[in-house]
Amino acid sequence: MKDYQGQPAPAEGKLGILLPGMGAVATTLIAGVLAVRKGEGQPIGSLTQMGKLHTTAGHVPIKDFVPLADLQDVEFGGWDVYEDTVYEAALKAEVLGYKTLQAVRPELEALKPMKAAFDLHYVKNLDGTHVKTYTTKLDLAEQVIADMRAFKAERGCSRLVMVWCGSTEIYHEPSETHRTLAAFEEGLRQNAANIAPSMIYAYAALKEGVPYVNGAPNLTVDVPALLELAALTGTPIAGKDFKTGQTLMKTVVA
Repeated sequence: MKDYQGQPAPAEGKLGILLPGMGAVATTLIAGVLAVRKGEGQPIGSLTQMGKLHTTAGHVPIKDFVPLADLQDVEFGGWDVYEDTVYEAALKAEVLGYKTLQAVRPELEALKPMKAAFDLHYVKNLDGTHVKTYTTKLDLAEQVIADMRAFKAERGCSRLVMVWCGSTEIYHEPSETHRTLAAFEEGLRQNAANIAPSMIYAYAALKEGVPYVNGAPNLTVDVPALLELAALTGTPIAGKDFKTGQTLMKTVVA
């Protein structure tokens, strides 16, 4: 993939953040951002919102130095295997306090997940029924693309980013299906068993030119086929597990 050359474009318009998996991590993010927007909390721990850069002009807040979307311009959406609203899911997650959730309850109750692209083989501890039906995995990817386009239009977003917040998938090795984009797309048409749900989301995002962030130690974009697609569409990919570390700390503290 070629190195980026040039200056980042201004962060104009709304940014849509799409989250596959709307459990503890996603709902904490959403509720936290909404609470900050309403003056009900501070973005403690957020590098972009509270961090500073040392420049010749002194210490400058990162959010003022880099063209990032303002929190007021962020729209959230996503997919989940359960139908719970973000408010209901956040209550069950028990990460944020009741008082914080009540402050943004109307906004959280208005957020409902889209049906998920799901395969029980890859996440055996989930049994949700809020899932898409499909004929082929290519059809499934096209449904995710349709969801993204509809969300972007309905929310009036100028751009999107996808951040995986779902459960960690079972370990599996790269195969011939993952070697080239052509082989991967043939695998989608043939319902190849070694194409995981996270790969379907990533494929859909990259086809649409939507940056994809991997928040779990899944194989996902660490395969030549999806790296090829990212290069072809000039779309950033990033991440290798932020969620599992957070879950580990939560378990230790509990």
